[in-house]
Order: sequence, then structure tokens, then C-alpha cells
Amino acid sequence: MSGTSRLSGPATNITYLNESGFFLLRRSHKLRKTNAMILYPDSDDTSMSAFVEHPNLSPKFVQARAYQLIAVDQVLSKSTLLILPTAAGKTAVTWMAIAQRLLEKPGWILFIAPTVALVNQHMKNSMPVFRNNLNWNILSISGKESVETRQNLWGTSKVVFATPQVVRNDVKNGRLSLKDCCMLVVDEAHHCVGSHAMRESARLYLSQAKNSLIIGTTASPSSRVERIQEICNNLEIKNIHLRTREDRMLRDYLSELEINEVKVDVPNKIRELAEPFIIWQKQIVDKERRIGRYVYPGEIGMSGLANAMDRSSRAIKMGDSRAYSSVSNIATAMRLNHLINHLLCQGITAAGEFLDRMLEESEKKKSAKEFLDDYRVRNLIIELSNCEEFHSKISAIRRIVIERLRNDEQAKIIIFSTFRDTVRALEDALSEFDQVKPIQFIGQSSKSGSIGLSPKKQIDRLDKFKKGEFNVLIATSVGEEGLDIPSADLAIFYEPVASEIRMIQRRGRTGRKKQGDIVVLIARGTMDERALSSSRKKEEYMHKSVRRVARKFPSSMSNLSNIADFRVKSRNG
Repeated sequence: MSGTSRLSGPATNITYLNESGFFLLRRSHKLRKTNAMILYPDSDDTSMSAFVEHPNLSPKFVQARAYQLIAVDQVLSKSTLLILPTAAGKTAVTWMAIAQRLLEKPGWILFIAPTVALVNQHMKNSMPVFRNNLNWNILSISGKESVETRQNLWGTSKVVFATPQVVRNDVKNGRLSLKDCCMLVVDEAHHCVGSHAMRESARLYLSQAKNSLIIGTTASPSSRVERIQEICNNLEIKNIHLRTREDRMLRDYLSELEINEVKVDVPNKIRELAEPFIIWQKQIVDKERRIGRYVYPGEIGMSGLANAMDRSSRAIKMGDSRAYSSVSNIATAMRLNHLINHLLCQGITAAGEFLDRMLEESEKKKSAKEFLDDYRVRNLIIELSNCEEFHSKISAIRRIVIERLRNDEQAKIIIFSTFRDTVRALEDALSEFDQVKPIQFIGQSSKSGSIGLSPKKQIDRLDKFKKGEFNVLIATSVGEEGLDIPSADLAIFYEPVASEIRMIQRRGRTGRKKQGDIVVLIARGTMDERALSSSRKKEEYMHKSVRRVARKFPSSMSNLSNIADFRVKSRNG
């Protein structure tokens, strides 16, 4: 059969796929233990939509994609880490898995996601998907509900979307039992490491559930084998299902992303402000190099400083009292490194925010107070207090946003920045233009004089952005993960980040339904250039690392028996 690949299984249960991943029509072909017939057209034209039918799914709601159905078959067979590119439909896979699990097993499903906004989004999006949504009483539970309210809600629903913090807290305090929870879905599963509440919730589930099954989903597990292995250990994963953007079964479903790097020159005034601190840091590092503490060659960076700190700490443990001085010096060099990078890569508002945090820290730490008392730092604080933001990145963003809105009045734009003060400066800079309607999207916590957004306000702002009341969403890292904003067609990164996970998540906020553009701003001759290079290398290595871990699991060939209750029908069928 030309141009097809074959899934293993009994000869009477074989399903064929063409190169684009479509099920081929086969007369009288039936899946095992069912009368469901595959009716997917043999065509490369994805506009010829087909839909999945299932007793628990609303008709003509879930689009049929062969790679998703194969994934459903795998995640239902054993606890699986599902790794698909952003916008490839990880959520659709979990919808189908939930539908089948509740058809086969008694009990209820728990779906956890890292933020209240994301939990709320998942809950709203799932409501029309399930045929029995009213009987199932689908709901979301987070910290915004009182303890008493949560206690009354648990046990009333077949599908619950929740934050991991409330799951962990309510299980530990005896308000929630996970004994009858027949499946746990862990969205953004790369958080399941260390002491994160997501990891703790999963461990509690595994200790209580009498019929456990876990689906962990992510587009960005990590580039480090050790971290991927930790995620798998914490979720007791038995299988990794990975597909990349290059996979031929996905290529017709993923929008193109055009990534543009815009390099800007740091204003001379900002370089002048940073120069005394660059000299100060170099003096410290040169001294530590001479005594063998700082050993990294080349430019001074956090990796070299962290290594020097580790070497000094080990020396102290071995009884070298001279290393105490090194620890103090290197800690100062680390503070200087942050300050320098805030000035050069972010601007004066971010540098001011860093110094404000230092001021709060100085109330508890003598070293922070001594840092702020240095005449160079005092002079900088005075200079910053008399300046408005003038970093070249601000003017670049103004130009890019105005040009996009001039070409498309309906355009929606997301801007990512690491620091809240930069978010505020961007909102002020863009508000000067009548056609630009910017709005901030930041986290819940209040810090450094910045009042956070409650979950309710976060959700409200996302809704207003989607409806077009605002056309520019300016977000910190809280906006990076999971949020489905289909109409955003341009994402601007105020800075590249060295983390491959964060870069992948940021990119995933645009181009979800149609071609999207990404602009990454890079300050020449700064850490921005190193951060971009680092994230690229890590991302290139990520899939290799995933495959290394996946090889440790026993290989299993699919015979599609777990999707026997699914039926795929063409739009007109």
C-alpha cells in the first residue's frame, strides 16, 4: 500500500495512515470489539475536517487527528508523559482520554494546572466538549474558594480542574480523598520537580488512588536528562510519547512562526551608569582568580560566579577560614552582575526595581545594607530617581507595535518582560498612542510597591484582551504558560531568556490558529546575546534528552485497542 505506514497489531485490527497522518477509508474495516468504522478521507487537505465520535463526547466537537488518537491509545495504556509542540492539541488528547476513562472506570478525574487563570481556562474550554457535562458537574477549584466551600465541592463532580496547591493542602488536611480518582492529568508537567506543589499533589495521588493513571503533558520538559528523569520518577511514568514540529503527521496542523531578532544599541548614558559597577565586579573577580576561586575563562557570568561560590563553600568545609572573604566578595559580584544586566538589558526602571528589592533585603541582611551604602550605589540611586525610561528597547517596541496596528487594526499583540517595572514602563510608553490599548498581566503577589492581580482580575483581563477591549497584553512570566490566546498574532520578547522552557512557552502564545510573528529584542554586547545562544542550544538538545530517557522504558507497539469506542466521521458523514 503505497505512501502508508502501518501500526502493529493483529492482522484484522490494522489501521493505515498516509504520510500526513490521515486514517484511510477501508471497506468493512472495524476496530476490535466495536462496530466503529474508520471513515477518515485519504487526503492531504486538512480543510476536509473529520470529527471524533464517542459516547462521552459532544458530536462534531473534537477534530479527528490521527496522531492525537494514537496518543490517546498510549496514554490510556499506562502512565505517560505526553510531549507535543504548543498548539498541537495536548488538551484534545486529554479530553478524549477523560471521555474513555470515565466510560471504562468508576470514579472521577482530577486535572491540575499551575495557575488559577489556566485552571479556569481549561474548565471553560472543556464544558462543551463532554456530552454529559451537566450530569458530571464539571467545576474548577482553587485557593479563591474558602476552605468550607472547597470541602463541600469535593466529591460532587466527575471532572475537577484545580490548582496543585489546593489539592495538596486539602489532601494533607483530610478534606479531600483521592482514593476514587481514576485518572490524574498534570498540565505543564515540567513543574513536577523539587518541592513544587504539582509534584507533591502527584505523589499524594499515587499513594491514595486505588486505580491510578497519570497523564503528564508539556511542550518543554527540559534539556537536562536528570530533570526529565526526575519528572518521570515523580509521576511514576511508564512511557514517553513524543512528537516534534518536524513530525510529518503534525506538519499540516501547526501554523508557521516567523522569528525576527531585532538588535538595539544600549544608550551611551546607560553604559556610563553601568561602567563603575563593571569595573567594581572585574576587580573582585580578578582577585578571586588570583587565589584560584574563580576559574571560568572569558566574560564574567553567573555560571562562573556560582562555580566560584561552590568552590569557596567547599573550602570553608575543609577548614580554610580565608574562604569566608571569598564568599562575601563573590556574593557582591553576583549582586553587581544582576545590577549590570538590569541596566544594560532592561533599562533604568528594572534597575530601580532591583535596588528597591535590595532595600527590602537590607532590613534583614547586613551584606545588602553594606552594598547599598557604597557611594557608587548611592550615586546610581540618585541618578535613577531623576530619569525616565529611555532604553532603546522601549522605542523599538513602540515602533513595532504602531507598525503592526497600522497594517492590521484588528491585530492583537503580547509583550513579555521579566520585570514588573518594565511592564509598567511599556504600558506608559504605549498609552500615548490612540490606537494602542495596552493592559498589564502580572502575577498575584504584591512586591516592591507593585500590587499584584487577583486570579479574578487575571481572568477578567484575559477575557477583555480576547474580546478586543485591549489590543496589547503586556505580561510577566505568569503569561508564559499554557494560556490559549488564539487571536494573538504577534509576540514581542523584551529580552531573550536563557531557559529553553520559558522560550518555548513564550513562543507558544502566538501562532496557535494562524501564522504568528515573534520579535526578540537583543541589546548588543550584553547578556541578551549569551541568553539567546544558551536557550537555542538547550532547545536543540531537549528532544535528544527526552529520547535518551524514553529508551529506558520497555518499548510497546500500539494495536489501538484503547480507542475501540471512538469513531471518526467526516464532516458530512
